[in-house]
Amino acid sequence: ELMRHADVAMYQAKAEGRNSAQFFNAKMTERAQQRLQIESRLRHAIEQDELGLHYQPRVDARTGAMAGAEGLLRWTSADLGVVSPAQYIPIAEETGLIVPIGKWVIEHACAQIALWRQEGLGDIEVSINLSALQLRDSGLVDALEASLRRHAIPNGVLEIEITESALMESVEANLQQLQAIRRLGVGLAIDDFGTGYSSLNYLSRFPLDKLKVDRSFVHDMLDDPTNLAITRAIIGLGHTLGLKVVAEGVETAQEVDILRGADCDEFQGFFFARPMPAHELPAWLAARDADRKVLVQLAG
Repeated sequence: ELMRHADVAMYQAKAEGRNSAQFFNAKMTERAQQRLQIESRLRHAIEQDELGLHYQPRVDARTGAMAGAEGLLRWTSADLGVVSPAQYIPIAEETGLIVPIGKWVIEHACAQIALWRQEGLGDIEVSINLSALQLRDSGLVDALEASLRRHAIPNGVLEIEITESALMESVEANLQQLQAIRRLGVGLAIDDFGTGYSSLNYLSRFPLDKLKVDRSFVHDMLDDPTNLAITRAIIGLGHTLGLKVVAEGVETAQEVDILRGADCDEFQGFFFARPMPAHELPAWLAARDADRKVLVQLAG
């Protein structure tokens, strides 16, 4: 029992960022049991068809048209119900389950793009997230190429998002992997920019297409002049590097006005749309187009 408790305390110390000490308490056992339960159910989530992708639109800052959508993983367990990504993503990464789950995401995102094309919606650019562990996977490029070919996805329609911190973990290895992905015609975006410690020298070497401003800067820029200045600087940096800049977490009209004034290219956030199942996107798109036509008529 002592060894089990020590093991639980050790995992808690790791969760706190390592290099720390934790004393065991009963709540840790509850958390450890919950973690084991999530891990056990997650191992069977794919085969039991419990995973799904929800899509959050990105909007062009100048035209108001949909510029694309980010595919976000959702898990509804038969036993646990809806499980928050904040609970299962870290476990998936720790256990290595994120690699097969990531390949599932790639395949289903490509299948959805193909389905939307068949429905006459055109080539909707879809971005999906990639973790540091997935980026190191030797089978990643082959999995991407197979899905792209199977669903006849044109160049530039699928996009991969990598966080700034993941990008900088193994710069040279990541550079080779990203160059191979880019040769497949897949777009590349750096996510949560501003929260890591990337070298601008390294950043300029990566074959990137977009830079996404972390939502923390967008949320705080109205009340904090420093965050406003940082947001404007990030947008300027992105344009200097020849990248499109996307602001995440946009929730108010005031934020839209400030970001548009700072020459941000695209917006993503609850102000425009929450993540939605794939079958709801065509209706949102039709309503969005109708609103834009009314605004154009009023302006005329």
